[in-house]
Amino acid sequence: MGTICSPNPSGTKTSSEVCNADWMASLPPHLHNVPLSNLAIPGSHDSFSYWVDEKSPVGPDQTPAIKRLARISLVKKLMKKWSVTQNLTFREQLEAGIRYFDLRVSSKPGDADQEIYFIHGLFGIKVWDGLMEIDSFLTQHPQEIVFLDFNHFYAMDEAHHKCLVLRIQEAFGSKLCLACSVESLTLRILWEKKCQVLIFYHCPFYKQYPFLWPGKKIPAPWANTTSVCKLILFLETTLSERAPRGAFHVSQAILTPRAKTIARGLVGGLKNTLVHRNLPAILDWVKTQKPGVMGVNIITSDFVDLVDFATTVIELNDLLQEDRALAKC
Repeated sequence: MGTICSPNPSGTKTSSEVCNADWMASLPPHLHNVPLSNLAIPGSHDSFSYWVDEKSPVGPDQTPAIKRLARISLVKKLMKKWSVTQNLTFREQLEAGIRYFDLRVSSKPGDADQEIYFIHGLFGIKVWDGLMEIDSFLTQHPQEIVFLDFNHFYAMDEAHHKCLVLRIQEAFGSKLCLACSVESLTLRILWEKKCQVLIFYHCPFYKQYPFLWPGKKIPAPWANTTSVCKLILFLETTLSERAPRGAFHVSQAILTPRAKTIARGLVGGLKNTLVHRNLPAILDWVKTQKPGVMGVNIITSDFVDLVDFATTVIELNDLLQEDRALAKC
């Protein structure tokens, strides 16, 4: 599944050139009626962190000690190597097939306005710019559905939240899907309603707006380990504990550096120290999975372009086709 977005002179295709821009629209008809919570959907971890600003202040998500150290310009350069978890922009991730986005946001100290930015150690792009990039893609691909998971908020008061929610409304308008029963959401239903965007908001503020889904509807258990073996055990355990109804489920197939990991690979950064050598083993685990009521749903990864991550997750939906064929026999 997947076509090449742009030709490669060598005749081969890399994962970043595989185009899954319309993979939801291309699913077989019988999957159009399957709840989205039972489909396999690729996502990215710290989705916005393909660019961070070395010149901006260190984010409020960092400790006072890190903030003091970051006054040294070299420290910020090293922070960038560990803050960046993606190579692809929002648009490029969408074209590659990513449909779930892990979003952390913050106001910026000293800003007179209510502008909100993406953040992961260092400040990223303005949230508004990211939302507009996503909306542009969705307008061109009207049968694709995205999950925007706002799960961390820093230095934000009620005025900041109101500003952010207004931005979300301005960006997506009628594309926003009202919070409802998880099991009622299928591709066919969303296509009929012309809804393409599910917003999850991990803050009590969600209660004030019908298009904000509570964070509890999309649990994303975090292994917090540098070990692939421990990660896979954790993913298997949390999948076995997944609620059969009432929520989506995010399997975070990511490794998290500890202080000593960063110290050992200080100059190499996250990608070269931890991700690059372990991602193939993580992808092997993904290939053994199956979507469905108690199976995988959303799977996230760092640096989604390094391997055929999105295509591998999308192709798990073929197993739902096989189930249908077996049922007929």
